[in-house]
Amino acid sequence: MTSFGYAGKILRVDLYSRRSEELSTFDYVGFLGGRGIAAKIYWDEVMPETNAFHPDNRLIFAVGPLCGLPSLGSSRWTVCGKSPTRAGDHFCYSNLGGRWGAELKFAGYDAIVVQGQSEKPVYLFITDSTVELKEASFLWGRGAMETRQILKSQLGSSARVVAIGPAGENMVVMASLLADNDASGSGGLGAVMGSKKLKAIAVESSRKRLRVAQRERLQELTNRFRGLRSGAFLAWGRDYLVRGPRTRRDPCYGCEGNCVRISYQAENGTAGKFMCQSSTFYQPWSQKYYGRQNDVPFYATKLCDDYGLDTWALELMILWMKRCYKAGILTDEKAGIPISQLGSLDFIQTLVRKISLREGLGDMLARGLDKAADFLGSEARREVRHTDPYDPRLYITTALLWATEPREPIQQLHEVGLPIAQWVNWVKKIEGAYLSSEVLRAIARRFWGSEIAADFSSYEGKALAAKQIQDREYAKECLILCDWLWPVMASEYSEGYVGDPSLESAILSAVTGDEVNEEGLYRIGEKVFNLQRAILIREGHRGREDDRIPEEWHTVPLKSNAVNADCVVPGKHGEVVCRKGAVVDRQAFERMKDEYYQLRGWDVATGFPSCAKLEELELDDVAQYLEQRGW
Repeated sequence: MTSFGYAGKILRVDLYSRRSEELSTFDYVGFLGGRGIAAKIYWDEVMPETNAFHPDNRLIFAVGPLCGLPSLGSSRWTVCGKSPTRAGDHFCYSNLGGRWGAELKFAGYDAIVVQGQSEKPVYLFITDSTVELKEASFLWGRGAMETRQILKSQLGSSARVVAIGPAGENMVVMASLLADNDASGSGGLGAVMGSKKLKAIAVESSRKRLRVAQRERLQELTNRFRGLRSGAFLAWGRDYLVRGPRTRRDPCYGCEGNCVRISYQAENGTAGKFMCQSSTFYQPWSQKYYGRQNDVPFYATKLCDDYGLDTWALELMILWMKRCYKAGILTDEKAGIPISQLGSLDFIQTLVRKISLREGLGDMLARGLDKAADFLGSEARREVRHTDPYDPRLYITTALLWATEPREPIQQLHEVGLPIAQWVNWVKKIEGAYLSSEVLRAIARRFWGSEIAADFSSYEGKALAAKQIQDREYAKECLILCDWLWPVMASEYSEGYVGDPSLESAILSAVTGDEVNEEGLYRIGEKVFNLQRAILIREGHRGREDDRIPEEWHTVPLKSNAVNADCVVPGKHGEVVCRKGAVVDRQAFERMKDEYYQLRGWDVATGFPSCAKLEELELDDVAQYLEQRGW
């Protein structure tokens, strides 16, 4: 294995002893990078009995071998560790963009492993030649955005900062991290960072170049990728890009992709990232309350960023609170929150503050939606709803993706939902739409394993599609590549409009000099997915018994969808099928799991990875561990 593409070092920081050491990346490159390296370190070092807020938990920041390259959307990074967001605490992960990850790579590190707990608040400062833990009591209690500004004023504007807000400090289970360019990381890992008294990590490097094995070949592949013009598109007949005179593109480091990532400046001069779910979660309520569009949804997003709260978790909580209010379970007085003014700036300010500072009912909400509902009683519990744009009642394949992951697997869900979003454009006869039923079936053959996988009136072919999606997406999470740009499944500029799934492996080969073909890359993804499965089982996941989806998806007929309002999908011959009134058939779902486990080489009865499969994937130590415990 050559050193091309990798920085070559992993930084370990012990907050208790205030010592650091360097490890070799090349002890872990069999897991490629990003999620793979993080999962391997976690398996080796975090015992199943360790809870999320214990000093022995690890918080792992990692990049991939392509991080820092221009044009390719390859400078994303991951944060992994044991998260408090699920009962019993489990391994979890988040995926962030912006410029922090590339700066870490330029400073000479492929990952940081944070362990221990500081007695007092600290921040970590990394440069090309130094690693320092600095006192951060003066930052404790401040917002993540404010912390970033203060550190930049002290360290220099070129320093890249990831920080937590008060929600992380107070170990709110849905606490997030915030980095440069308002890159946010969810999964509750902001709370883990807070439990360690680590307020921020600042990185600054004078180097901005990576070693590449085959630079001319890489340039050819980069040009080929550019020619496919991957990126943002009209979805479900709508343009989700925030536009206007107060917007500007705000790409991640070196990226030239056509992305929805923009920065918006409000009337009061505040500016920041405003895209995707975080830009829309408060918009319907605000428009209903004020009767017009205004900057309140933007202020709501920045409020969550600064306090360090996951907007997706908050969106589900707001929906639940509204239903409880209508049912008379919650009142303004009982909640200490003006629920009657939902949509107003006052409501969102009060809710975010009370949760982040754990004041009043906010202390219970800070423990998560399920615990808050349980606290208020059975009536409140019945008001909990699970909503998602990629609902498996609409897109059958996503049932398996949801069931086998520790959190919402958005990258995998996108691989199902976004091609169909372009197909809906074609159904609606949107100008320029090209992804017809015929094209979608061709994409299904190439990316999902069979043409029948594009028939969303049938459960056939969905198990194979789910496996192929997961293996590819896990490889992508190791590289780490942008979810908006990769995989290139469809392109107006490719033959037959079908994209090219071989690009990722070719680019990796050019960068490292070690030849990896498409199947070889997916094999790495399969290896990391199986490792994560073993981690979850070691931490209490019961395999088949816990591979389930929310009960209401089996019992409550689909009425609507937030983005695909007509609930249309392609049927057997590509005809338009409406899924309104559909549920996930329980028996069909179990049969789909049977097939999925067989394809994975797992035990069908239990859903546990077989020792033979783990050994085939060169996970012998994992196989031995599970075998010794009779799993």
